[in-house]
Amino acid sequence: MQTWSLREIETPGGSRSPVVLFSGHGEARAVLIALDPGQELGEHEVKERAFVLVVDGSVRIGPADGEAMDAGAGTLATFAPQERHVVSSENGALILLLLAPWPGEGHYRGEQR
Repeated sequence: MQTWSLREIETPGGSRSPVVLFSGHGEARAVLIALDPGQELGEHEVKERAFVLVVDGSVRIGPADGEAMDAGAGTLATFAPQERHVVSSENGALILLLLAPWPGEGHYRGEQR
């Protein structure tokens, strides 16, 4: 068993320095990301199913082609593989990103894993 106290983990670089908490090939990846006030993860997609848990603060989150919603601490959102989405925070937030399975099909461009 592994445990983490998410609010106590240092994230000094904000979204530029996400902290990988767990990464198991064929399993999942857990990444802790701090968003500084006004920071965003612009429109993007991942190859895996993405679960975004707001640990602290609040974010604006939603599909890139749909309506975003305000989400506070304790909110869990999920996006299908390759679903384009956006995450931003006006006042700062701490989010946990879970990707499964890791890595998703096509994650490594042209590489065989």
